[in-house]
Amino acid sequence: MLDTSREPVPAPDAAGPVDMPAEDARGCLFALSQPPLMIFLAVIGCLLLTAAVHDLFVL
Repeated sequence: MLDTSREPVPAPDAAGPVDMPAEDARGCLFALSQPPLMIFLAVIGCLLLTAAVHDLFVL
């Protein structure tokens, strides 16, 4: 997660830059696992399924 704290950042040593650990790369699968997005996609899917069933069996 992005660190938005206002704490002062320590200066690097005179010997050279300090290697910081890389943050976890979060891609598409992380975004798809968020509950609001999953609820939205489920609602859209149900609407498409309802429309398909209506077209096949009612019309």
